[in-house]
Amino acid sequence: MASLNVYSVLVVLFLTCGVVMATNENDQIIKENNCETKMGLPCVLEAFTSIFNTGSISNKCCGELVVLGKVCHSTLVKRTLAKPVLKDLNPTTIIAKSIQTWNNCLILIDSPSPSA
Repeated sequence: MASLNVYSVLVVLFLTCGVVMATNENDQIIKENNCETKMGLPCVLEAFTSIFNTGSISNKCCGELVVLGKVCHSTLVKRTLAKPVLKDLNPTTIIAKSIQTWNNCLILIDSPSPSA
């Protein structure tokens, strides 16, 4: 029985260290790339809502998201998912919505504007 408790403690420590290391790695990427300064707050909220809730993202905010870059976008989503308040969300669903939002914005930004 004691070995089971020791094993359980080791598993918890391993998982906790993994989360802390991943969070620290995400924070480092965000800091190095100035990710938190590349989008205005209204567009951050719009992107957050489209990924973590339901909603759409405007052309303007898609432009800001693409300028933010895929590395920053993915890292910010991962860091946000690690927050305890969002622990009940399905990470697979959120990552899929994040990728979908990114791809939709790329298509929107890359497509030529209709002629006037």
